[in-house]
Amino acid sequence: MKIHEYQALALLSAFGVPCVGGTAVQVADEAAQAARALGGNAWVVKAQIHAGGRGKAGGIIRADSPEQVQAAAEKLLGSTLVTPQTGPEGRVVRHVLVAPAIDIASEYYLGMLVDGRDALLMASDAGGTEIEEVAAAQPYRIASVRIEPGAALSDEQVAALATPLGLTAAQADLFAQAAHGLVTLFFEKDCTLAEINPLALTADGQLLAADAKVNFDDNALFRHKDIAALRDEGEEDPREVAASKLNLSYIGLTGDIGCMVNGAGLAMATMDMISAYGGHPANFLDVGGGASAERVAGAFRILLGDARVKGILVNIFGGIMRCDVLAEGIVEAAKAVDLRLPLVVRLRGTNAQQGSEILAQSGLKITAENDMAQAVRAIVDAVQAAH
Repeated sequence: MKIHEYQALALLSAFGVPCVGGTAVQVADEAAQAARALGGNAWVVKAQIHAGGRGKAGGIIRADSPEQVQAAAEKLLGSTLVTPQTGPEGRVVRHVLVAPAIDIASEYYLGMLVDGRDALLMASDAGGTEIEEVAAAQPYRIASVRIEPGAALSDEQVAALATPLGLTAAQADLFAQAAHGLVTLFFEKDCTLAEINPLALTADGQLLAADAKVNFDDNALFRHKDIAALRDEGEEDPREVAASKLNLSYIGLTGDIGCMVNGAGLAMATMDMISAYGGHPANFLDVGGGASAERVAGAFRILLGDARVKGILVNIFGGIMRCDVLAEGIVEAAKAVDLRLPLVVRLRGTNAQQGSEILAQSGLKITAENDMAQAVRAIVDAVQAAH
């Protein structure tokens, strides 16, 4: 799960990391009020979306008066921001962060992510740029240490990260404070990513988190009701939101062949085979091993609710999953939405014969295949013919 920058900064602050601060607003009039309350004579107004690259896309505006802050908020709120991470459709800006402008002397990167069984804490003197670009072009500018799950950050590890940055002793102490806070947050809240970029050294010697990104493990949210409450469904793919409420493993793509499969490996193999035959999968969808007819029907509705989908492939190998249960769910959903798209179904395994009989007796126009390659070819051909 992702959260907004203003939420990430608030969390970091709660864990002892010095942050720039600011106020998030949804109404332009409130932006000017926020600027006056923050004080100072210069501010930045930052679009809050779940994507990077906002600055280059015009999503970060400097303002030198509360009136300019309000004008910037009016420009951003309700606009669609397109960045390299949003895709061409962009994201609608529903919140902006009004933050004090700071006089930055140097910018650093400090971030933590899951790497195998450990966590990797990284630091770089190339802050303010995408860390992926630094890793590709100048990997020597990134220092890193491995931290076992739940372990504390040692003084030696802090030194290994701070020394290459060329910090003074006083600055290194501030860096240690930020690093300890980041590590504690990462483990206590089951993060998958937590980064400060930039970690800004100001002209007066402060070291502040000027921007932050924090992601969480969806599977651990039941332990963190406070974090789950920060979810902004408006920033997510509506298909993925619907799937999460059914406990389905779903990732939306941009193709036109909807896929319903059980098992992650089979799902990925199905998508690969669709691509190999010249088709384009619209999604990854694993209905799991013990899905009920209701859950399957819900998954089917998600596929049919995608306007880009021009045909559906159901590929099930029934082990724990019973093919007759899946067939009942398909029939229920297809009849409810008056299915008119090509539908190819491959059922193998537990109760496959009963499932095939349910589909045959449904009165729906369904192409049944036993062979996976034949099923994939059938749906690709049907979708291409429809174009």
